[in-house]
Amino acid sequence: MSTQGAPLLAAEQVRLYLTLVPYLLERGQVTLDEAAADFGVTREALRGMVEKLTVIGLPGDSGYWQLPQEMFDIDWELLDEHDIIEITNDVALRRVPRLTAREAAALLAGLQMVASVPAVAESGLVTGLMAKLSRGSAGAPPDLVVAPAAVTEVQRVVSQALHDGVAVSFRYQAPDAQPTTRTVDPAQIRIDNGQWYLQGWCHLRTAMRTFHLDRVSDARLTDIPITHGDAAVPAEFGDGDGPEGEVTVRIPERLVPLIGSFPQEEVDRGAGLVTLRIRMADPRGIKRVAARFGGALEVLDPPLARTTTRDWAAAGLDLYKTSERQHAQVD
Repeated sequence: MSTQGAPLLAAEQVRLYLTLVPYLLERGQVTLDEAAADFGVTREALRGMVEKLTVIGLPGDSGYWQLPQEMFDIDWELLDEHDIIEITNDVALRRVPRLTAREAAALLAGLQMVASVPAVAESGLVTGLMAKLSRGSAGAPPDLVVAPAAVTEVQRVVSQALHDGVAVSFRYQAPDAQPTTRTVDPAQIRIDNGQWYLQGWCHLRTAMRTFHLDRVSDARLTDIPITHGDAAVPAEFGDGDGPEGEVTVRIPERLVPLIGSFPQEEVDRGAGLVTLRIRMADPRGIKRVAARFGGALEVLDPPLARTTTRDWAAAGLDLYKTSERQHAQVD
C-alpha cells in the first residue's frame, strides 16, 4: 500500500483500483476515514478514486458511450453528507459469464479423471472445484460419471516418493529385455491416454528415463533423497526405458497421417512413398507401429529396430501357423 500523503504512482493507482471495487462490495458501507486507513492513502486521494469510479463502466456501443446502468454509481448523498461510501450499481460484476451445462460437464469429467491421482484426491481441491462448477453452470450439468481405474499400490508408492522427495525402488520389465531392479529419483508423474508414466533419474542408467507404470512391480520407498529431480525429463513416450534414438521408415504417402503423434521429419518422397525419420524414446517400439499397417510400413534403420520388428513379426507368424495346424488336426 502507499504511504500516507505520498503521490500515487500509476502502477499503484491501478493496483488500488483493482482492489477498491471488491473491497467496497464486500464492506457494503464504509466510512471515508476507515477506507483511507485500510488503503494507506489520504482521505482526499481515496475520495478522488471513488468519484472516478462513476465514469468507469462496461464498454458501450462501439466503445463510445454507455447507458446509465452500465456505469458504476455511488450514493452521493451518503458521501457528501456523512463521508460514507456505498456502491449502488456494480455494472453487472455479479452477472459473470456462466458455463453451459455441456461445458461444465466436460470440465467435471476432467476433474474426475484428475481425482485418480492420490496427492490431488487427498487434498480436497477437486471436490471443491466440482461443487463450484455445478453451482456456476447456466443449467444443471447432466449426470456424468467418469470411473478411472482404482489407484494401484505402485501408483500410490510412486506418488508418495515424489511427495516425500525420496527415490523409489522397483522391479521393471522393459519390452524384449530381462527384468531389472531400478532405483529412480522421481521428477514427475504423467498421465497420457489413461496410461501412467513415471519420469525420473535412473540410478542404473545414470540418465533421465520414462517408465510405464504397468511394467513396474514391487515398488517401495527408499530413504535416499532426490538429487536429480530437476534434470530435463524426456519429451516423448515410447515403450518405456530403453535406448533412445530415431527410426527411419518408408510408408505409402496415403498412410502417413496414420503414423500418429510421434515427432517426425520427412526425409524423402517419391513414387507414392514417403521416407520418415521418427523420434522415439525406444526404437524397439516401432514394431507395434508397423503392426498397424499390415506390411505396408518398412523399417529401414537402425538395425536394432529392423531386427526387433522382423523377429516380432516372425514370432506372430509362427503362432498363426501353429494355430492353423492345430485346427487342421481337429478337423
